[in-house]
Amino acid sequence: MVREQERGGTVNITEVRVKLTEAKKNRLQAFCSITIDDDFVVRDLKVIEGHKGAFVAMPSRKLTERCPKCGGKNHLMAQYCNDCGVKLDEKRASKSAGRLKLHADTAHPINSACREEIQEKVLVAYREEIEKAKKPGYKAPRYEDIEDVDFDDLDENDNEAENEDEDEDEVEIDVDDVDTDKN
Repeated sequence: MVREQERGGTVNITEVRVKLTEAKKNRLQAFCSITIDDDFVVRDLKVIEGHKGAFVAMPSRKLTERCPKCGGKNHLMAQYCNDCGVKLDEKRASKSAGRLKLHADTAHPINSACREEIQEKVLVAYREEIEKAKKPGYKAPRYEDIEDVDFDDLDENDNEAENEDEDEDEVEIDVDDVDTDKN
């Protein structure tokens, strides 16, 4: 593998887009996307209001498991199979560090320097967007990525954010146990 940068080098974030959420009672405050080197976009970053202040959650997807009877995919908290209706074993989901892991990052930094730089730039853009929103005649920027959001999952993302806020350590997942198809 060829590496152009030494480990821990900086990432060149050339654009940050922020879409504020309207429900201020939610911990989820905004959806964001970042562009790296004007060439690569990472969508569905989230600004979450945590216990220690705002932080950036990386894009993620729900973890699923197959039904033992029909093989249908079900999220880990499902009590019954979405396809055949059979009752699923409540103890089938494994816990990581004492907590049930319901989501897996689809993109994330591999070192703390990169994570800190992404978080800093996203939070600066987020705060700037909040200030713009206070002005009369504010019009939210077009953010086409928001159309892809499943708003029914926001409460689950809030739970994920609580776990991520408490412990931002990387967790390895056995790819054989994870279904990569989107629901």
